[in-house]
Amino acid sequence: MQYRPLGRTGVQVSPLCLGAMMFGPWGNEDEADSIRIIHRALEAGINFVDTADVYSAGVSEEIVGKALKDRRDDVFLATKFFMPMDQNDPNQRGGSRRWIIREVENSLRRLGTDHIDLYQVHRPSPDTDVAETLGALSDLVHQGKIRYIGSSSYSGSQIVEAQWVSRERHLERFVTEQPPYSILVRGIEEDVLPTVRRHGMGTLTYSPLSGGWLSGRYRKNAFEGPASAARPQARFDMSTPANQRKLDAVEQLAVLAGKAGLTLIELAVAFVINHPGVTSAIIGPRTMEQLEAFLPAADVTLSSDMLDAIDEIVAPGVTVNPVDNSYGDFELRADQRRR
Repeated sequence: MQYRPLGRTGVQVSPLCLGAMMFGPWGNEDEADSIRIIHRALEAGINFVDTADVYSAGVSEEIVGKALKDRRDDVFLATKFFMPMDQNDPNQRGGSRRWIIREVENSLRRLGTDHIDLYQVHRPSPDTDVAETLGALSDLVHQGKIRYIGSSSYSGSQIVEAQWVSRERHLERFVTEQPPYSILVRGIEEDVLPTVRRHGMGTLTYSPLSGGWLSGRYRKNAFEGPASAARPQARFDMSTPANQRKLDAVEQLAVLAGKAGLTLIELAVAFVINHPGVTSAIIGPRTMEQLEAFLPAADVTLSSDMLDAIDEIVAPGVTVNPVDNSYGDFELRADQRRR
């Protein structure tokens, strides 16, 4: 597996990053099996693992910690904070100093390590000054509890604001961004990816299969429900025009993949990691079979003709169903616009 520079950090990571969201009650409840999947990914050359505190309420981090017990130094380990960890306590969430300082200790304990390589804000907070978040994260870097900091699902303007605040306040800066990106969700090509590249950040994208839409699971004549309860049901409502357009695109992409001798999964993942602005694509297998289906994509190079054909199906910069973008949720809410 050919490793890539993670922005300007000097760290080299694999083009596939093992996402751990499906390890635990949200996906695979067999802990031993989840650990075997993690070990197989490491054997295949993946040296990048990404999880989050909220995944299965901390269970994912615990499983990752057990799997890496004797291999911690072989892995660039990333996790995230921000999402609610207690639905009844409004302070066990968000980007406040109070929560960050507390939650990093919980993640360190669950992961069984004394440091986190990349600590990421899971979502931007409209109610929290970004300097508050960056200040707390900078202190944790100086304490050696985290090595680098990153953002997730930030818009282009939010990325720029965070970089500006870091410079003006002499704080640690976000060195990575984690946005959604797939053939069906190309919105970041217009603004986020160019912004990240201008600031020398690494990009680890999530959902290269667009929540399973590009796995072959959802076809016009073979629809199944979401494989995990963590997936929003509304995004799989086949009665909506946007999802009908997605089904049409999937059918065309399946034909294109077949002609190239690729599986739909290989085409989808290769499309993401072939973009020069993408460092690593997060794959989130629930089973060993799913992991094995992902791995060949690391060695697939798509020709210009193939990329042009994909552009004919879904144009550059277009997200077929805008709700899949995962950013702009707050800004586009009715009460933030005109109603």
